[in-house]
Amino acid sequence: MLKLKQLTDLLTAQRLTVAVAESCTGGALCSLLTSQSGSSVYFDRGFITYSNQAKIDMLGVLKNTLEEFGAVSEQTAGQMASGVINQAKTGVSVSITGIAGPQGGSQEKPVGMVCFGFCILGACFTSTQNFAGNRQDVVNASIDFVLTTLIDELSS
Repeated sequence: MLKLKQLTDLLTAQRLTVAVAESCTGGALCSLLTSQSGSSVYFDRGFITYSNQAKIDMLGVLKNTLEEFGAVSEQTAGQMASGVINQAKTGVSVSITGIAGPQGGSQEKPVGMVCFGFCILGACFTSTQNFAGNRQDVVNASIDFVLTTLIDELSS
């Protein structure tokens, strides 16, 4: 995969490591990032925090944030990404939380809605995307969005 190579080349050249927190993608991003020989140069660790309690226990997401905004929110994604940095002390962190479907969506938060958190060298930001398709399509689109975003941010 070309994007994976681009990203790993950027991370390696900049001597950065990445750590990841995944919910709706269930470890698929971590699996991709570690699929290449030598991935220990740029990959530190991954957290699969599917439940709200896991987000609280492993990443320090505030219970109030989950109650007020829900697990699928930019507020939660931002706290997840910050929690990864606090745990891993890496230069780059990514979080993914969303509704991959086919069940679990609502009018306010439809299937395919995915929230992302990024922390790159101290600068943190969030994004919400809406993807179409089945569960695997949403997972794949989420991973592609992460790769593209990291490549863009690390190239600028």
